[in-house]
Amino acid sequence: MNMNRRLVASSLLAGSVAALFLSQIETASSQFNFNASDPGVRGGAAGGGKPFANLTTNQLKFFDSGAADFAAAEEVDEGLGPRMNLDSCGGCHIQPALGGTSPFVNPQVAFATKNGGTDKVPSFIRENGPVREARFVKNPDGTADGGVHAIFTITGRTGANVSPPGPCTLAQPDFATQLANNNVIFRIPTPTFGAGLIEQIPDAQILANQASNTSRKQSLGIRGKPNFHVAGRTITGMTNNNGNDGTIARFGWKAQNKSLVIFSGEAYNVEMGVTNELFPDERGENGAPDPVACRQVLTAPQDTVHYEGSQAQQIPDDANNFANFMRFLDAPTPVSSYGSVTNDQITAGEAAFNKAGCNVCHKKSMTTGNHANAALRYKAANLFSDLLVHDIGTGDGISQGLANGSQFRSAPLWGVGQRLFFLHDGRTDNLVDAINAHGGEATPVTRNFNGTGPNFANRLTTTERQNLVYFLRSL
Repeated sequence: MNMNRRLVASSLLAGSVAALFLSQIETASSQFNFNASDPGVRGGAAGGGKPFANLTTNQLKFFDSGAADFAAAEEVDEGLGPRMNLDSCGGCHIQPALGGTSPFVNPQVAFATKNGGTDKVPSFIRENGPVREARFVKNPDGTADGGVHAIFTITGRTGANVSPPGPCTLAQPDFATQLANNNVIFRIPTPTFGAGLIEQIPDAQILANQASNTSRKQSLGIRGKPNFHVAGRTITGMTNNNGNDGTIARFGWKAQNKSLVIFSGEAYNVEMGVTNELFPDERGENGAPDPVACRQVLTAPQDTVHYEGSQAQQIPDDANNFANFMRFLDAPTPVSSYGSVTNDQITAGEAAFNKAGCNVCHKKSMTTGNHANAALRYKAANLFSDLLVHDIGTGDGISQGLANGSQFRSAPLWGVGQRLFFLHDGRTDNLVDAINAHGGEATPVTRNFNGTGPNFANRLTTTERQNLVYFLRSL
């Protein structure tokens, strides 16, 4: 009788152990295979778009003047064209508020025929897709190109057929052929919230991010480097682009622009075709100037200092007005909860973000230096970026400065909760897809996110993965 009881007990114990083992296998399998879901753009109030709270009365006037210029649509008789991607900064930078990024409805579709325009909408521009600029990787002779090829022209638009020198007739680039040859890459607008803080982070902090050689960084194989302003001499073992400057650039997808004024002046010329005192020449196409009738509709440069202005904030040129707006534009505000997502989930999500190693490149915070403006002096910038360029496996084959064709700046993540499109070309509107697109130096981190990393302690569980996405959407 006792023997039978022992046999039964033994059988039950074996069954329990087997059930537990199978349960653990199923749990592990679900952790490794479960795909977290992106809840989508966080609702509620816009997390950005406001000026710093401690601006002086006069500084706020300059911010407001810059915001008005940033939002305004340009006309041909104001300098628009002859080639451009849109007619206003605000059209590209408007989600979730002025200064942000691509909106839900792409304004480039309607712009093709605005004011009599005769342009066609290329296949890569969609009404529900991101605002895009197009770059060609190579020239017809096989040499490197990399420059922006504007999508639209002023042909047919009001003000383009003035006489003299008109009329102006231009053809759009042959995007269909270039697409067939896999020679086109895209860029989408980067948000400008908190840009003044990024501008004032000292070079020394960015160099310290590069020099940091923690065991975590070593184990993940993450490197990264600064993109210096422009080439010529060697700084701490690195070839720099400008022997007279030698400072670190930080704006743009490859950290190719040094300052907000340069960023503004270049965008004014490249994206809208408006010449200015920083970039006084029309760009043309394929390195050749456009006909006189198209490039001399107005005297150049079209954007200049307004010396006769009666109000101080109306005297600066538009490029400086844009820069003032971005410089005084406060950082995005994260939330502690949203929808059904709780503060505990967001807190746990940040812990998972760090556990997987995302924070090695997406460094949470840096501090501005001793700036003359109190609104920018010794301020924490919780940008979630080291401002270095890394190979993250999404390269576009285009070099800019010291950033080669495989490298991109660690994109600041503040405000990501209300962004619609991700990665440099806007290929996805899903945060999970954007995470999984990371390769190169980020491969071990991506594997940790998916629960398959080499170090078991850094693998995320099903719940941790989901909380990490919730955390990102809280920013």
